[in-house]
Amino acid sequence: MLRMGKGVALMLGCLMALLAGVPGATAASKAATFAHEYDDTLPPIGFVDYCQRNPDSCLPAHGKQRRVSMTDEKWLLVRMVNAFVNGAIAPVTDETLYGTAEYWTLPTDAGDCEDVVLLKKKILESKGVPAEALRITVVLDEHGEGHAVLSLVTSRGDFILDNRRNEIRDWQATGYTLLKRQSAQDPRKWVSLEPARDGQAIGGTASK
Repeated sequence: MLRMGKGVALMLGCLMALLAGVPGATAASKAATFAHEYDDTLPPIGFVDYCQRNPDSCLPAHGKQRRVSMTDEKWLLVRMVNAFVNGAIAPVTDETLYGTAEYWTLPTDAGDCEDVVLLKKKILESKGVPAEALRITVVLDEHGEGHAVLSLVTSRGDFILDNRRNEIRDWQATGYTLLKRQSAQDPRKWVSLEPARDGQAIGGTASK
């Protein structure tokens, strides 16, 4: 079973204690739109390897909240978790940490963009955000390089949690080209977000 490092868990516990006494924050200022999903596509090879090593983390949740309704308190939770993990996990490549180009894992104090996404997803699920609404997503950044982010699929639109910024943005305001993400029906399956790239296996690269 994957576990968060003691330091990360302790810091998160303190953060959540503070959250209990903070008034609800204002939600996103305007409704975003929904990213269009096309056909099934290949998952990133690093994700396939991760699921082979951690099968319990990749099982379908069998829930029905594929688009979660967000309250002010939930928006505050999401923003705090996003900022907390961004600050707690130092950006380091898989090559540096593990001596391999692609290795997805739950980080303790350092990791690349995929590792950060896994930790955010795990924490938010533990705080009651439905797993179906939290989908690992592969994008091309403004420099045309692969990158991984976490999509938060809400009743008001799709929003992006990114290790490169603490601000939660709707998917059209990131400057990224969304390529593919996990399916809501089965997290082991992936769907294309760009029809021209159907079937193309693309993995995220480490955040700099």
